[in-house]
Amino acid sequence: MDYLQPTLGFLALLSLGVIFSEDIRSIKIRYVISGVFIQLGLVILLTKIDIVSTFFSFLSDGVMVLKAANDYGTGFVFGYLADGAPNAPFEVTNPGGTFIFAFGGLTLIIVMSAISALLWKLKVIPFIVNAISILFKKPLNVGGPIGLGATSNIFLGQVEAPLLIKPYLSSMTRHELLIIMTVGMSTIAGSVMVVYTTMLFPIYGAGLIGHFLSASLISVPAAIMYSNIMLPSDVKTDFPDKSSNELYVSVMDAITQGTKNGLDIFLNVIAMLIVVMALVFLVNSILSLFPPLSGDPITLELLLGYLFAPLAWFMGISWEESIIAGQLLGVKTALNEFVAYLYLADTETYQLSDKSRLIMLYALCGFANFSSVGILLSGLSAMIPERRMDLISVSGKALWGALLASCLTGFMIGIL
Repeated sequence: MDYLQPTLGFLALLSLGVIFSEDIRSIKIRYVISGVFIQLGLVILLTKIDIVSTFFSFLSDGVMVLKAANDYGTGFVFGYLADGAPNAPFEVTNPGGTFIFAFGGLTLIIVMSAISALLWKLKVIPFIVNAISILFKKPLNVGGPIGLGATSNIFLGQVEAPLLIKPYLSSMTRHELLIIMTVGMSTIAGSVMVVYTTMLFPIYGAGLIGHFLSASLISVPAAIMYSNIMLPSDVKTDFPDKSSNELYVSVMDAITQGTKNGLDIFLNVIAMLIVVMALVFLVNSILSLFPPLSGDPITLELLLGYLFAPLAWFMGISWEESIIAGQLLGVKTALNEFVAYLYLADTETYQLSDKSRLIMLYALCGFANFSSVGILLSGLSAMIPERRMDLISVSGKALWGALLASCLTGFMIGIL
C-alpha cells in the first residue's frame, strides 16, 4: 500500500489532464517527462539543500521586518484599530477580539505591491525572472516571451505578468494563451504571499515564505506541462528579445502605481471576503433544512469535501483525512485560496497530520478558482480584445490545468 497510493495518484493526476486533451494523439511524451523531472528537481533543490533552507530562513526574517514596517504605517493611520489592545484608549476585556483583519493584516497587500513595483523598476525581479525562465524554455518547448510571462507569475499577479509581453499577446497561438492563463492561476502573487505568511505563521513557523515561493516556482513547469497535454502544439512562437520590461517610467512612478494596484487588490479582497462569507452562510442556511448526512449537518464545505476527496487522496493524503482536505480544495476552487487558507488556519491539529498540512499548503497555493477566470478574461480581453473568443475557449482548460498543477506540486512534496 506504501507504493500503491502514490503510483495510482500520480497516474490519476496525469490522466485527469489527458482526458480533457483536444488531441490525445498529438501529446508529446517528452514534454510531459521534462515537466515531471523539472518539478522533481526543483522539489529536491528547494527542500533538501541546506543553503536554500538558510536563504529561506533569511527571507522569513525579512517578512517579519516587512510586517513590522506595515504595522507602523498602518498604526500611524488607523491607530489602535491596526494594532489592537495594547494601544486602545479604553479597558479591553477580550484582547483576542480586538484584531481587525482589514486593518491588521490585509494592509500588507498595499505595502508589498509598492515594494514589488519598486524592485521591478530597479531590475531586481526582472533579473531573477530571466534567470529562472531559461530553465523552462527548451525542455518544455516555449518561446522567450512565454518563458518570461510564465515565470513572472511567481512574483507578479495573474493580470500584471502578461503586461510584460503585451506587444506579443495578439500574435500568440491558442496553446500559448492557454499557458499564460494556466500558469497565472497555478501561482500566487508576491504581495499576497507575505499576507498568507503572517496569517499562517503560528502553524508552520519560520521558513513559511520559502514554502510559498517554492510552491509557485514548482507549479510553473507543471502548469506548462498540463497546457502541453490539454492543447498540444508543435508551434513555438519565438519572438525577438524586446519584451516590455519598462512598466514604470521612474522610481516614484513605480511606488505610486504599485500603491494604487495594491489598493485595488486590497479593496477587492475585502469585498470578495464579505460577499463570499455571506454567500456561504446563505447556502448553509438553506442546506440546514435537509436531514443530516451520516450524522453530520449538510453544509457547502461538507459537499465540496466529498466531491474533492478523491483528488486529495491522489495527492497522498490518507482517506481518513481526505474529506477535510477535499473541503479545502473545494473551497479554494469554488471560492478562493484566501478563504481556503483561513479554513486551513482554523483546522484542528487532530484533523490533519503534519504531512497532510504541508501537502495542502502547497496544493492551495494558486489562483485556480472561478472568480480568477473572470479576472483573467477581463484583464486579457482588455489587452487583446480581438482574441477574446480564443481566451474564452481555453479558460475552462486553464482553470482545470491550474488546479491539477497545484495538486501535482502537493503530490511531489508529499512523496519527497
